[in-house]
Amino acid sequence: MLASVAVRADGQRDPELKEVVQRAIAQAQCFTDQYDSAVWYTLMEPRLRSIVREKEERLDILKQVYCETHRPGEARLPPGLVMALIDVESRFDRWAVSRAGAVGLMQVMPFWPERLGLHRYELVRVAPNIRMGCAILRFYLVYERNDVRRALARYNGSIGRRDYPDLVIGRWSRWAGADDLGFAPRSTRG
Repeated sequence: MLASVAVRADGQRDPELKEVVQRAIAQAQCFTDQYDSAVWYTLMEPRLRSIVREKEERLDILKQVYCETHRPGEARLPPGLVMALIDVESRFDRWAVSRAGAVGLMQVMPFWPERLGLHRYELVRVAPNIRMGCAILRFYLVYERNDVRRALARYNGSIGRRDYPDLVIGRWSRWAGADDLGFAPRSTRG
């Protein structure tokens, strides 16, 4: 996380989130279109190669981001936005821990696994961390009516500040792919 961003230690504590995250964990299946996923891997793998050296971990991250952003029956997430969020939050380090105690790739607060009957170590595993993080981000995007800046500020616990959302949105262009076309969030216009 950004050192200059004051993070609330109680971030991600919205009561409605428990059901959302719990449902995401329960529906942990990956339904992918082979052509679309091949394009995704071809575009993203070279970009991630210099950051995540281990091939299996790199491919796992890409698979999980693709699957969670294309989750059937849920609002679509722009995959590039999720990659940008991971880049800013942890620089793709699944072992990262923030000053506020958030853990893993998407910096999920450690109370989530306990609330869901899981173990804390799940947060350093790629799939559960991305699954929980995407469920939380999706919830905040819906809550903020697709205002990406406000949703990112809620995700990070920095409501009222623009530095964190601006940084993630700035990195979004590095990670944007064909799947991000058509996502023109209101807040990125101004």
